[in-house]
Amino acid sequence: MKYQLVLFDLDGTLINTIDDLREAVNHAMTLRGFPTYTRDEVMTMVGHGIRNLVINALPSQYKDDTAMVEAALADFTAYYKAHIDVHTRPYPGMQALTERLHQESVFMAVASNKFQEGTEYLVKKFFPEIPFVAVLGNRPGYPLKPDPEIVGEVLRKAGVSREAAVMVGDSPTDMKTAENGGIRGIAVSWGYRDMKDLANSSALRQAQGPQDLMVVKSAEELQKLLLS
Repeated sequence: MKYQLVLFDLDGTLINTIDDLREAVNHAMTLRGFPTYTRDEVMTMVGHGIRNLVINALPSQYKDDTAMVEAALADFTAYYKAHIDVHTRPYPGMQALTERLHQESVFMAVASNKFQEGTEYLVKKFFPEIPFVAVLGNRPGYPLKPDPEIVGEVLRKAGVSREAAVMVGDSPTDMKTAENGGIRGIAVSWGYRDMKDLANSSALRQAQGPQDLMVVKSAEELQKLLLS
């Protein structure tokens, strides 16, 4: 079938943000004399919002220290907002893919755990011509993925049935969001998670069927799946 609505994850799916996130994390850690992290190490920490990213980065003795968490989060956020697009770029082919989907009258949305301001800024910067039906990030009063509320919100905005919608993402969290929201999921291989993480995730084993979760390696391959 040709999907009528595609919900895209942002970080690790549409755009590569990891180097700017790494530098912001290491800035907050360096200010406190704490160990810093490699690119690959930060990849294992992202995907659950910036508060959880900072908590994951802090030494174990400070993870439950509210004052430390808040201070480190404030430093991370200030640095990241000032440097959010220094290294960040779209993955190859993703701008062309979204343009093609728009030409084919497919609705698109962004469903991210990134803070709302950053989500909106990066989508507008790198996909300015795409009329997304919704650009949703981490907002006060709304649960993070994999809670299915974000799926329902996008479906209502687009006026599309669950059967005609698909979630595209790079992590088990994205696939679990699709499952919880009653829509199909497509996992991409170019993001922040090793395919072994996806293969071993409960989301894959509990999906509606093997045809619902397909690991793709390029934007061209994804395009064929979405428009077939």
